[in-house]
Amino acid sequence: MSRAKYQLYLQQMYQDNQDLFTGFREIHDLYASDKTKWQEKYNELGKPILRIIEECESKLCSQMESGNNAAYSDRLAEKFREAVKKDYPYIEFIGVIRK
Repeated sequence: MSRAKYQLYLQQMYQDNQDLFTGFREIHDLYASDKTKWQEKYNELGKPILRIIEECESKLCSQMESGNNAAYSDRLAEKFREAVKKDYPYIEFIGVIRK
């Protein structure tokens, strides 16, 4: 069974940035257990992770954003983001400020 294009990009992103994602996994899991305590560190380590994800998503979708493929590009980006969220369920909380 062949893998979808977004899955290949996701796998490549993780491989190319293995050290960063391994470190982020640790803080992600700590953040899941105590969001208030770990929010600042989570935001700090999460910023470069978000940049990597955005760059990879951009590469994935860049050739499809014009013409008839624009809707497909949006769905592809959504699938890519959903796959990231499966691995890192709290990814969308990077940048949140808790008081």
